[in-house]
Amino acid sequence: MAFVESIPVEEESVAAVMRRYPDQAMPMMQFSESILRTGECDFTHEERELIAAFASGVNNCTYCYHTHKATAEALGVDEGMLDAMVSDLETAGVDEKMKPVLRYVKKLTESPSKMVQADADAIFAAGWDENCFHYAVMICAMFNMMNRIMDGYGVRNTAEFRLERGKMLVETGYLPFGKTE
Repeated sequence: MAFVESIPVEEESVAAVMRRYPDQAMPMMQFSESILRTGECDFTHEERELIAAFASGVNNCTYCYHTHKATAEALGVDEGMLDAMVSDLETAGVDEKMKPVLRYVKKLTESPSKMVQADADAIFAAGWDENCFHYAVMICAMFNMMNRIMDGYGVRNTAEFRLERGKMLVETGYLPFGKTE
């Protein structure tokens, strides 16, 4: 149950939180659409959702992790991969090229003041360019913020709702969730 009365249990979601704040909702969803779907970067939609869900899993954000895990799986990430990655990235079956990106996201999430050049260099050494580096940082930052918003509001909803919402994100993208009416 959300911490505020204006969010009914059956509607707990990003859209329900943002409904009262339309001047903030659409810019957030436009940003989400850009970094996860439309912005130019060599990361696939699947890889972008993988990064988003992974950051949320590192944060242990129930709503965002399970929603974006469902989205990533609907885009083709193997079922169980994200759970394995959050449990132990090094032994999970994730593509070796993605591991430096995910290590970076984990460190940026857990201890941002400890980031060093070698962390970024590992991403470049794996074959990703500065544009992909930018998107990794932006996805990580966005989901750290969204995790704080959802956990701050106490948004959890049901497993079924999160699964359905994840599938909807694949079909519609993020912009419909910024509409407040």
